Amino acid sequence: MQYKGSCHCGSVRFNVDIDLSNPIVCNCSYCQRRGSILAFTPIENFELEQGEEYLTEYRFNTRQIQHLFCKICGMQSFARGQTPDGTSMAAINVRCLEDVDLDSLQVAKVDGRSR
Repeated sequence: MQYKGSCHCGSVRFNVDIDLSNPIVCNCSYCQRRGSILAFTPIENFELEQGEEYLTEYRFNTRQIQHLFCKICGMQSFARGQTPDGTSMAAINVRCLEDVDLDSLQVAKVDGRSR
């Protein structure tokens, strides 16, 4: 399904075609503190509408995921990376999407802490 998303202040805006039937929450040291609900889609399904100049990145651990934040409000609305097979993907913070009923989602828990 198509969704619009943004950071908190609206400086970063995007469109994404994404399936929200399998979102996750992760308990790794980073995700637990951030508290986002994540859903994944091939990078071709993601379009940054505005705000590239407002993005700054953070990489940790294996440094494979480009966690992107708005320099103005600090919100991480998405990240870019690759799946283990090398497919480029976008990890979307579902909490940053418009018109999503978060209570209706069937969220899976992922044990990223043990990896």
